[in-house]
Amino acid sequence: MTRISTDILVSGGGVAGLTAAAAFGAAGFSVICVDPTPPVTDETAEGADLRTTAFLQPSLEVLRAAGLWDRLAPHATDLQIMRIVDAGGKTPSPRITRDFNASDISDLPFGWNLPNWLLRREMVARLAEMENVDFRPGIGTKSVLTRDTEAIVTLSDGCRVSARLLIAADGRNSPVRTALGIGVRTMRYGQKALAFAVTHPQPHHNVSTEIHRSGGPFTLVPLPDRDGKPCSAVVWMERGPEALRLAALPEAEFNAELTARSGAIFGPLVLATRRTVWPIISQIADRFDGERTALIAEAAHVVPPIGAQGLNMSLADTRVLLELAQATPDDLGSARMLATYNRRRRPEVLARVTGIDMLNRASMRGERVLRDLRAAGVAALYTLKPVRKSLMRVGMGMGTKG
Repeated sequence: MTRISTDILVSGGGVAGLTAAAAFGAAGFSVICVDPTPPVTDETAEGADLRTTAFLQPSLEVLRAAGLWDRLAPHATDLQIMRIVDAGGKTPSPRITRDFNASDISDLPFGWNLPNWLLRREMVARLAEMENVDFRPGIGTKSVLTRDTEAIVTLSDGCRVSARLLIAADGRNSPVRTALGIGVRTMRYGQKALAFAVTHPQPHHNVSTEIHRSGGPFTLVPLPDRDGKPCSAVVWMERGPEALRLAALPEAEFNAELTARSGAIFGPLVLATRRTVWPIISQIADRFDGERTALIAEAAHVVPPIGAQGLNMSLADTRVLLELAQATPDDLGSARMLATYNRRRRPEVLARVTGIDMLNRASMRGERVLRDLRAAGVAALYTLKPVRKSLMRVGMGMGTKG
């Protein structure tokens, strides 16, 4: 059996795991990154992730440090305005519309939107040019044994890796988390999300629009033009049976329901990719640290796709972990370092998971009095300028001052 040593083993080759591998590699650590499923890097290929990620301002620091931003920037679409729409009346037409403009708090956009399949393509290319990073697609984590001084990970190809730090970025059903006996709290909604791209006749003007109505939010996020037409990514959250019904509709019927659900704010919407369906849960691990191990991304926390929080929280995990590793490199993976990581990340993540859980449950409710309260809340928060600016900063993970 082959045995090798490395500073860091990243278990999981999704967007969060690939970013962590690039970030730690760029900082000079030796890194091995494994994932049992090779990344799909073509939009039209079977299994391609057609969701998009909106990187908010604080994530830029991580992407630049990892040497990723120069690759991603040419493909990114600015998100200058976040528009919140309440469409909770008898029909899906907008009742309350409020725009949150990034210029109120910054010279930069709120963030930048990119397709997930493209992120994987560019991140894999970045790892390929890094001599101290070894990416092994098609190979997974088989077993984990931790000691005071190392994590010993047996891979699915029989190789045994000794790592000073094991980073679990292996998803909501994390094998590493299970191996360490770390529990999770899971909240289920009976919802699913449809994810796909659309074209429309009216330009989006770099406005990301979140439309709230019973069943869950409907979000349109700007993408580059497609075939000369304005294009947006859509995440449409509905109760499970309704989401499956929509996913099975003939395309013409689906486009009609799609346009109606959007309130036709950009005119008729036309499906531009295939439809994918994703389960919706909230989840948080009981702790983010174990012996020689740090949980990041969905191994640590999962939230519904509201307010572009999910992957940005994941990159915040990497940012904090990298800061601690660089501050005391000889302490990499120690119990003290990982306890500090858990203390800095878990309380903040718990607050965000709780807040997003409440927002999602409020958005799902269909009773008229609750619909009216939701609309009134949107209007009130926007009217109070200091509150509005604070909410925008907190939503981006920037704190409340600055």
